[in-house]
Amino acid sequence: AAVFPKGLDATSGATPLAELAQDKTLNLMDLFLGKCGGALGETCALALLIGGVYLIVRKVITWHIPVAFIGTTFLFTLALEGGNFETALAWVLSCGLMIGAFFMATDYVTSPSTVKGKLIFGIGAGVITVLIRFFGGYPEGVSFAILLMNIVNPYIDSLTPRKLFGGKK
Repeated sequence: AAVFPKGLDATSGATPLAELAQDKTLNLMDLFLGKCGGALGETCALALLIGGVYLIVRKVITWHIPVAFIGTTFLFTLALEGGNFETALAWVLSCGLMIGAFFMATDYVTSPSTVKGKLIFGIGAGVITVLIRFFGGYPEGVSFAILLMNIVNPYIDSLTPRKLFGGKK
């Protein structure tokens, strides 16, 4: 926990993504346990994973979008970081990726309804997130990636239709 000087209850500083963009090394355990800067609710990857697994176990969401989103982000970042596993993991654990993957991208209305569509949605969101983080002027790309994939969701649904029960082949 942070120790503040007398009379202060908060401080400001660079977010983990800003530090990563400056090639600083971050403590992975601090990122995992939420001992880092960031917006409320996005810093503790452990709590977000527990919440995401709870939703999957309760069948509120499926695993397809979060796993595709986080996995694509990790693999694409790993490639761009030259195979540096720790740095790629730090990019995954920092900021809004976990909350976006489990709690925003899985919205029923704006995400695909088929398994294939959910995988396409998650992969697309992961690629867009990394492109924005590495090549854009904005440090965090999760929200924009989800919004852009929400725009193309009707096209994903039309390309991956459900098989009708009792329908002919």
